[in-house]
Amino acid sequence: MEDTICAISTSMGIGAISIVRVTGPETVDIVDSIFDHDLKNASSHTIHYGHIKYNEEVIDEVLVMLMKGPKTYTTEDTIEINCHGGINTTKKVMEILLASGCRLAEPGEFTKRAYLNGRINLLEAESVNDLIIAKTDAARTLAINNVDGKLSKQISNLREKIAKILANIEVNIDYPEYTDELEVTENLMHEYLDDITKELNVLVSGAKNGRLIKEGVNVAIIGKPNVGKSSILNSLLDEEKAIVTDIPGTTRDIVEGTITLNGVAINFIDTAGIRETTDIVEKIGVDKSKKTADNADIVLLVLNNNEELTNEELTMLDKYNNEKLLVFVNKMDLEKKLVLPETIKDVIYGNTIDLDGLNTLKEAISNKLNLDSIVNKDMSYLCNLREIDLVNKAEEALKNAQNNLEAGYSVDMIEIDLKAAWNYLGEIMGDSYEGELVDKIFSNFCLGK
Repeated sequence: MEDTICAISTSMGIGAISIVRVTGPETVDIVDSIFDHDLKNASSHTIHYGHIKYNEEVIDEVLVMLMKGPKTYTTEDTIEINCHGGINTTKKVMEILLASGCRLAEPGEFTKRAYLNGRINLLEAESVNDLIIAKTDAARTLAINNVDGKLSKQISNLREKIAKILANIEVNIDYPEYTDELEVTENLMHEYLDDITKELNVLVSGAKNGRLIKEGVNVAIIGKPNVGKSSILNSLLDEEKAIVTDIPGTTRDIVEGTITLNGVAINFIDTAGIRETTDIVEKIGVDKSKKTADNADIVLLVLNNNEELTNEELTMLDKYNNEKLLVFVNKMDLEKKLVLPETIKDVIYGNTIDLDGLNTLKEAISNKLNLDSIVNKDMSYLCNLREIDLVNKAEEALKNAQNNLEAGYSVDMIEIDLKAAWNYLGEIMGDSYEGELVDKIFSNFCLGK
């Protein structure tokens, strides 16, 4: 934190502009020493035209943006040098800054300083990285909402409620003579815990939506050979991604492709046809198909409208007949011979011949995931594994508190679980942390952020 750091904040390559960012206590002095205009006496949040010079040589014609702390990203003095976008020019400016007293920033160190200096919390810091790596509109909207602090406020309010309960318990235990204070009875504790549980459940259920939006949804396309799995993948992607032939067992390994529905990435995984086989290579593919289906968010079982159900298909229907299953009856342009068991509910009919033959399938996937309700401009969900793990631990601690209360334990024993829930929620925000953990989190950021 005592060093002045620098890094290239734009992607390396040929372009119109490249930005080199500098922050730290010696920022103004270092940049002023290589810039041909006075920065020391310049006003904050101003832009200056001039040249970067080193050993009397003009290196580049630049615009220098001067921002003095604390009203900066890191709260420290910060300068952004807008160079011409050539690789060599940008690297040369960086070399001069390093030779003049700067240190090369570590990945994510600018955002890490913003967190350590108290401008943002850890949840907001992680959301900055989520915003950078967002691949869909929904992921971008979720990230910017979290950067703006909407989710932080929810968690802070929940922690405040828990803190008030803990404070009342402490007063009752340590100062029983204060009869004017609220007495925390068993009935009152039930009311407290029920109220907190409702709010925490919103965070937990929202975390599932957050993971879906950030990482996308994996849809495993399974079925016996030659039912049209690869044709479905190619039609959805509008490209010849998978090889399609009339020969059963053509697909031996998984083939993947992604489309976007309601702003969410849907990752389709075409698998080898599932059947009994003596072919060693095909058997490996079949085993991978089963494993892919087991791990998928949605199992799309493809059946042929022109064929009766086989024993293998009945086995698949029985195995995957749960909330993850979608059945797509393909080849509806052919004579119907397929009869489905009445227990199968989510069934879609279509084909890969017509341009709109898969529209009902897309709609069914959207409805299955409830995308219309979870994707909106105001959404704020936890979406990182660290955050989701902590909110699940907080939920578990709260369940323990409720169970212990039901079992007749005293209020001061319940306090232990409440403190644990309060601490877990605090870790999400970064109110308590370990230095090694913080280093690991920011190491996943890009260099100039």
